[in-house]
Amino acid sequence: MKRKMGKVYLVGAGPGDPKLISLKGLECIREAEVVVHDYLASPRLLVHARPDAEIIYVGKSGSKHMMEQDEINALLVKKAREGKVVVRLKGGDPFIFGRGGEEALELAKNGIPFEVIPGISSAYAVPAYAGIPVTHRGLASTVAFVTGHEDPTKLDSDIDWEKLATGVGTIIFLMGVRNLLLIVEQLIRHGRGGDTPIALIRWGTTPRQQTLTGTLGDIVEKARKASFKPPAIIVVGEVVSLREKLSWFEKRPLFGKRILVTRSRTQTSELVAALEELGAEVVEFPTIKIIPPTSYGELDTAIKKILGTRHPTPDIRPIYDWLIFTSVNGVSRFFERLRFLGGDARDLKGVKLAAIGSATAGELKKMGLKVDYVPDEYRAEAVVEGFREMGVKGLRVFIPRAKEAREILPQKLREMGAEVETVVAYETVIDSTSAGKARELLERREVDVIIFTSSSTVRNFVDLLKGVNLSRVLDGVKIACIGPITAKTAEELGLKVDVVAKEYTIKGLVRAIASSYQPGNG
Repeated sequence: MKRKMGKVYLVGAGPGDPKLISLKGLECIREAEVVVHDYLASPRLLVHARPDAEIIYVGKSGSKHMMEQDEINALLVKKAREGKVVVRLKGGDPFIFGRGGEEALELAKNGIPFEVIPGISSAYAVPAYAGIPVTHRGLASTVAFVTGHEDPTKLDSDIDWEKLATGVGTIIFLMGVRNLLLIVEQLIRHGRGGDTPIALIRWGTTPRQQTLTGTLGDIVEKARKASFKPPAIIVVGEVVSLREKLSWFEKRPLFGKRILVTRSRTQTSELVAALEELGAEVVEFPTIKIIPPTSYGELDTAIKKILGTRHPTPDIRPIYDWLIFTSVNGVSRFFERLRFLGGDARDLKGVKLAAIGSATAGELKKMGLKVDYVPDEYRAEAVVEGFREMGVKGLRVFIPRAKEAREILPQKLREMGAEVETVVAYETVIDSTSAGKARELLERREVDVIIFTSSSTVRNFVDLLKGVNLSRVLDGVKIACIGPITAKTAEELGLKVDVVAKEYTIKGLVRAIASSYQPGNG
């Protein structure tokens, strides 16, 4: 039986920021059986690939190649002939100095079906992120995109330097930093003034973006002193002068800060998004992993009590007067088991709900449930004070929580006369999967902030880095904690805490970190 022919999608990944990929490009990645990617395509895009997708790195970076272009062409043909849906993920746009045309020709030559999914090119996106419009009324009405390094095997250059130097308003050289001296010399030799503004932009659209400006007359020396290295693009023209007023990306409060997040991987999305919005580069180092309890026996027994009080008449008192949820995890695990046992939110009729934290309350509200009490401070002590004011004597309270939870809440409620039942709804365990990368970054002094969102994250962080001289590698690193309990744990373990959120939420924590970098706040 003849094997069905596959298909190849040549997908532009955009200039670096993973959010700049097209919807269609993302859709292709999600459906691909094989993803062939290069150096400039953001690795963050690969998380969207199918779990069973074959990921092949071909590593084209300047003059360094893990696989030559002819080999890449042959690989695409081979995988398609195996009947696979293949995505060739390329930085920027496949057809703007991306050699996508060569790959498409090889596919066409071999009768392989293909599509081209354009990407946002670094040629105009990177200058935009540096505050430089490539065209601007009164300054430049023409723009040219030029390769910064032609094929070295060619005898004659395809670049007409005489016409290019004075015939185009803005000139964008891609991948040209290694040839900066040659480019500057050719432009000046052919009539472009030495006072023409020029910008070099490295790692554009990412939190590592660096911009160096000057003139054709002094940029080579400036680049030498700054040790400016690829990957970068070069912008030549009067539009560069607009950067002083239009720069926006590099002015965000956490721009260029590398932040280590120790929260569990399943809970980082809100935190990561908030930090990236303010310009930070986030490195996920989950020190804890949320897992089911050893047994659901106690939780199921408690839920069955709730289900056992189902009754159509309003005078039947529920088995519990209050359910107190101390975390989003507690909410999700409780309702998972409630549904598993045949129940739903309606079975909580007559039971009052308390939530520690706005995120926990929000999770309950998503289910259409009214939250009767959220303390002003998001910690157990504040819940105790709230219940002291309301009075809990004789009330039956149920708390589904983590195995490692503190005893202060149930203990204090019992002292006030409440009947309190606590059960383990989930456990937190050490997650060591990213320890090696975190250790390496800390040893190289490449971390600016470490975030702790619970005492567990702190304890596990210290455990995972046993053998590392923490006082040395954390010198100059800000330690940020979501609240005083977490901060106290960090200090007890010998860490110097620099930032503690006033509002014990993700938003409050991010605000506190951003504020710590404001002038006058260190």
